[in-house]
Amino acid sequence: MDENSVQEPLLLSEISVKKTSLFVSSVKWILKILMWAIFVAWIGVIFLFPTQFGNGLLEKYIHATDGNPCGITGSLFLVLSGPVLVIAFLSIFHLIISGDEEFQQKKSSKNPGVRLWTFPVLVDGPFGVVSAAEFIGILLFVVYVIWALYAYVFQSLNRISGEDLTRMEGRILFLKMMGGHLGSMGLYCMAFLFLPVARGSVLLRFINIPFEHATRYHVWLGHLTMVLFTLHGLLYIVGWAMEGNLLHKLLSWKDIGVAILPGVISLFAGLLMWVTSLPPVRKWNFELFFYTHQLYVVFVLGLALHVGDFIFSMAAGGIFLFMLDRFLRLCQSRRTVDIISAKSLPCGTVELILSKPGNLRYNALSFVFLQIRELSWLQWHPFSVSSSPLDGKYHLSILIKVLGEWTARLRGSIMNISEAEQPASPSQPRPKLTASVEGPYGHEAPYHLMYENLILVAGGIGISPFLAILSDILHRVNEGRPCLPRNILIVWAVKRSNELPLLSTMDLESICPYFYDKLNLEISIYVTRESDPPLEEGDIHNVTVSSVCPMSRGCGMSILVGTGDSIWSGLYVILSTLGFVISLGILYIFYINPRSISTWWYKGLLFFGCMLASVVIFGGLVVGLWHLWEKKISAREEYEENRLKPGMVQHNEDVANLFQKNHTSITTIQYGSRPDFKEILGSISEHWGCADVGVIICGPPTLESSVAREIRSRNLKRESHHPIFHFHSHTFDL
Repeated sequence: MDENSVQEPLLLSEISVKKTSLFVSSVKWILKILMWAIFVAWIGVIFLFPTQFGNGLLEKYIHATDGNPCGITGSLFLVLSGPVLVIAFLSIFHLIISGDEEFQQKKSSKNPGVRLWTFPVLVDGPFGVVSAAEFIGILLFVVYVIWALYAYVFQSLNRISGEDLTRMEGRILFLKMMGGHLGSMGLYCMAFLFLPVARGSVLLRFINIPFEHATRYHVWLGHLTMVLFTLHGLLYIVGWAMEGNLLHKLLSWKDIGVAILPGVISLFAGLLMWVTSLPPVRKWNFELFFYTHQLYVVFVLGLALHVGDFIFSMAAGGIFLFMLDRFLRLCQSRRTVDIISAKSLPCGTVELILSKPGNLRYNALSFVFLQIRELSWLQWHPFSVSSSPLDGKYHLSILIKVLGEWTARLRGSIMNISEAEQPASPSQPRPKLTASVEGPYGHEAPYHLMYENLILVAGGIGISPFLAILSDILHRVNEGRPCLPRNILIVWAVKRSNELPLLSTMDLESICPYFYDKLNLEISIYVTRESDPPLEEGDIHNVTVSSVCPMSRGCGMSILVGTGDSIWSGLYVILSTLGFVISLGILYIFYINPRSISTWWYKGLLFFGCMLASVVIFGGLVVGLWHLWEKKISAREEYEENRLKPGMVQHNEDVANLFQKNHTSITTIQYGSRPDFKEILGSISEHWGCADVGVIICGPPTLESSVAREIRSRNLKRESHHPIFHFHSHTFDL
C-alpha cells in the first residue's frame, strides 16, 4: 500500500477548522499551568510528611489554621484533599471553555517525535504493557514508598534509642510505630485509589484517559494500598501478640483514639476484595469478583470509623469524587432503554442497536455498560461501541461475542424471541428485550483522527471498535469533516472463518462512495485455526438476521452521564462539593463544637454521612434540573427523523456475497498463520516513510504484547527515513 497511490486528500487542505481565539487559548494555558502547580505542590507535601521538617511545617500550619470551624479536620482536608477538588474545578472550567470544538487539524510533522504516552517501555511483566509516562508514574510511587520507609524507620529508631526500654519493649514499640506509619502511607495511596474508577470523572476527561484504560491504575494502586494496609495490620497484631493482649485489642472500640474493631472489619473487607480481584480468581468466577467488590462501602465506612474524621479527611477528596460519579451512574441506570433491534450471527456474536437521544455525544472509541433486565438485575457488562456517532443521531450499536453464561443466555433469548409465533392481533405487542445502560464513556478527544497513518490490530471480537473507527473516518471523508487518516491498515486475527461476517456488518460503499479514491485502505485477515478456506463458503457465511424489537419511538439512553454536557456535569460536581463544605461547617458550628463531641469514630461517621448527604441532596438537586432540561430538549427533537427504518434491521441476505462485494479488492485472507508484526511493521516503514503512525490494538494480552514489543524495538532502532509508531491500547480487562 503506497502513500503515493492516491492524490493528496482534499480533507487535509479544504476543510475549515474552528479555531479558538487567543484569549481562550491563553485562559486554557493558564488553567493548565495552575493545575500542574497545584498537583506538584500536593505531591511535594505528601513527600515531605515523613520527614521531621515536614512534621514541623504541619504543626505550624495546623496552629495557624486552628481558628477554622472544623479545627484540625478542616486544616488537613484543605491541604490533602482540597488540591484534588480544586484541580477538578479547574478541569471543569477548562472543559467548558474548550466546548465541543473540533480538534485542530494540521498535517503531520515531517519530523515525527516520540511521545511519553504512546512509547511502550515495559512489555513483559506484571504490569503488562507500560508506556513511558506510566513508567514515570510507577517510579514516583516506588520512590515515595522507599523514601517514606527510610524516613519512618530512621524516626522510629531515633525515638526508641531515646527511651529507657528493654529489648522486648523496644521491639514492640518499633512494630507499633512502623505499623502506624505504614497505615499513613496506605492512606496517602488511598487518596489516589478511587480517582481512576470514577468513570465519568472530569479529571479523566481533562487528561484524556478513558475509564477502561484508567482501571489498570486502580488495580496497581489497589495492590500497593492493600500491601501497606495489610502490613499495617500485621505489625500491630504481632506487637499485641508479643504483649499478650491480642484478642482484647482486636475487639476494642475506643471513643478517644483509634477504634480497632472497625479497622479489623475494614481490613477484612479489603482483603476479600483484593483476593477475589486477582486474575486467576477473576477469570474463574467473575461474579464472585464483582459482588465482593461491592464491599468497598464497608471498606471505606470502616476506615472512617477506625481513624476518625481528621485522619479520614486526608483521603476524602478522591473518595468524594467517586461518590459523585457513583450517584450519577445510579441515576442514569434507572432509565429503561429500548433495544431497537437485535441480530444474531452464527459465529457466536450478537449485535444490539440501542436507542439514544440526539444530544448524547460519544466518539468512535467509546464503550457502555449494559444490563439486560430479562437476564439479570444485578449484572453489568462493558462493551465497545461498534458504530460511529455519524451513523445515526438516535442510536448506537454494540457487538457482543458469546463467551460466558450471561452472553450465552442473551443469544438464546434473542433466538427464542425470533422463533416465537407472530402476535395474534396487530394491537398485541411483540416480546421485547429491555436494557439499562451506563455511559457512553471513552476518550475526550478522538485520537484516531489525529494520525495520517493508522494501523488497527484486532483479535476476534476486538474488531468491534475498529468498525466504528472505519465508519467514522469514511463518514468524515464523505462529508468533508476534519479527519487526518489517509493510510489505514487493518490487521485482524480470528480463529475461524465463520467470524468474517463481522466485517460485513458495514457497507463501505454506502457510507463513502468511491472511498478507494480518497483513502488507502487495506485489510489483512489471518484465520489461525484453519489451514484452508472452507469448501462451502456460502453456507458458512450465510447469516439470518432477525429483528426482535419493534421500531417504535421508545425510550432512549439518559444523558445523565459525567462524559455528557460539560456545564451540567460541572455544576453537579461544584455544587455538590460546595454543599459538602458548607454542610460540614454547619455540622461543626451547630452540633459538634457546642456539644464538645470528641468521640473519634462518631465524628468519622458524621463526616462520612455529610459526604453522602451532600451528594444526594445537592447533587440530586442538580440531577433533577438536568433531567428536566433533558426532557425539554428531547421534546423539541424530531425523534422520528433520521431514525432507522424497519427494512434496515430485517435481513435475509448472503453475507458472504456482501463481504465479497464490498471488501474483496482491499482484503487479503491468510489461513493457518498468525500476523508477523516484524514483517508488517517493516513493510510499513519502507512504504509510509518518515511519519507518525498510530497503532491501536484491541485484543488479548498476548497480541498486545507482541505488537508493543515490535513497536518498542523499531522505535529504538529507527532510521531517519522510517516512521515512529505510537502505541494505543483499546483493550478492556476488568
